[in-house]
Amino acid sequence: MSAPGVPTLLEIESLSVNFRTAGEGGVGYREICAVRDASLAVAEGETVALVGESGSGKTVTALSVLQLLSYLTASHPSGSIRFRGEELLGAPQERLRAIRGDRISMIFQEPMTSLNPLHTIERQVSETLLLHRGLNRTQARDRVVELLERVQLAHAAQRLDAWPHQLSGGERQRVMIAMALANEPDLLIADEPTTALDVTTQAQILLLLAELKQQSAMAVLLITHDLAVVRSIADRICVMKDGAVVETEMTEDLFTNPRHAYTRELIESEPPELATTSSGDAEPALEARDLKVHFPIQRGLLRRTTGYVRAVDGISFDLRRGRTIGVVGESGSGKSTLALALLRLIPSEGGIQLGRRDLRMVGGRELRATRREMQIVFQDPFASLSPRMTAAQIIEEGLRVHEPESDHGGRRQLVAAVMSEVGLEKDMMDRYPHEFSGGQRQRIAIARALVLKPALLILDEPTSALDRTVQRQVLELLVRLQREYDLAYLFISHDLRVVRAMADQLIVLRNGVVVEAGSAAEIFAHPRSDYTRALISASFT
Repeated sequence: MSAPGVPTLLEIESLSVNFRTAGEGGVGYREICAVRDASLAVAEGETVALVGESGSGKTVTALSVLQLLSYLTASHPSGSIRFRGEELLGAPQERLRAIRGDRISMIFQEPMTSLNPLHTIERQVSETLLLHRGLNRTQARDRVVELLERVQLAHAAQRLDAWPHQLSGGERQRVMIAMALANEPDLLIADEPTTALDVTTQAQILLLLAELKQQSAMAVLLITHDLAVVRSIADRICVMKDGAVVETEMTEDLFTNPRHAYTRELIESEPPELATTSSGDAEPALEARDLKVHFPIQRGLLRRTTGYVRAVDGISFDLRRGRTIGVVGESGSGKSTLALALLRLIPSEGGIQLGRRDLRMVGGRELRATRREMQIVFQDPFASLSPRMTAAQIIEEGLRVHEPESDHGGRRQLVAAVMSEVGLEKDMMDRYPHEFSGGQRQRIAIARALVLKPALLILDEPTSALDRTVQRQVLELLVRLQREYDLAYLFISHDLRVVRAMADQLIVLRNGVVVEAGSAAEIFAHPRSDYTRALISASFT
């Protein structure tokens, strides 16, 4: 039921969604029920949060509203989806195209794969304005700048010709939000809209969504696993588990008196205190000395270099075996660039030493062999997984490269074991990435990194796509593996709650420069810089 006395904007009734997928071992087909008999409603101007663990059916339900699921694999055996009383399930494509991006907009979960890599930011944001509003190019350009400024994209007017790969994860998410809000829709479906954002930008985006809701009576269907976000913005909450809505209640009522056991489990799940400190004489795992990554700024017809973007500017640290260094900072502060430079995936200046080896002196085949010892979990799980490979093939790829003598059966057993460790079922081995939820894809990425038992693991936002219950499981898994194999972690995150749980050392970055570094416990208790205090305040209030 929607809010009493307010007209219903969206009504989903008894919706079921099935997927046709490959059978065991890739033989034959079978039907999987992803959503079963789900019902929910959104009133005009209301914010309804759809919460639940990864794989519970949240995104599938949202994609069904605009009929964005592939008709080749997905079907709706029962149910109804009505927008302002008009049935959308089975509606003609022409009518759906008129509604999509105009009256109903959607912010997708993975910004990198949702943005076209062949189009500039201006072209992608202006497309919906040209299509639905009939603006000319100049008018559309002005509106694009206005939208990008509203979502706090730095130097918006100068970023119009940028390509998606030139933006950080958080910046790409802001572009997606600007695109969704361009036509001031009646209903905004926001699928994890703040997942890739740092805590300060997250607060700004939530405030922006609240302001737009008040100004235009826009309704929001918010899909998230972050209950802190839910409590601050939602009017009502629908809880999903295993494809079914198990509880629907007003926000404060649900938090103060949850009826369903699963709802209580979600509310009570918080990152555990897991940080451990190894002995002071532990072997060095990774050392960085005055590391710099400067990107040239090229202008004019001849593309002359007129300056440099100092993405990483003189960072030094020592990471020892069995320890975790947390790296925090706002989106665009240089966290992911630092990770890529350490792995020698992008050019850099300065010293990088893995164990006793100077990585500046390693190249070619030797560098390839060395990379077995240093693995990474990327920020965007879907973009880092090949859509043409099954989960098993993705996870075993490193084994095929570094253990070519191993047999297929043995590799498959190792894959099954590591999938079990990260919370994936054995019968998921032969599914493709698009058949998994965002959180499940992140678990595949973690399994791929762990299967080689590396000495160093760089974790770039490894739990940003995971709900709290699965997040806790993954963090406990990482700590257990660290203790068993004496692993060293460089843990990059904008979630300071997770960093506090994991890290014994902390580096705070801003604009490529170290603002503060030292003991994590000491910095969290007594931050010295105003910037660090602002990050901590935004995370724990």
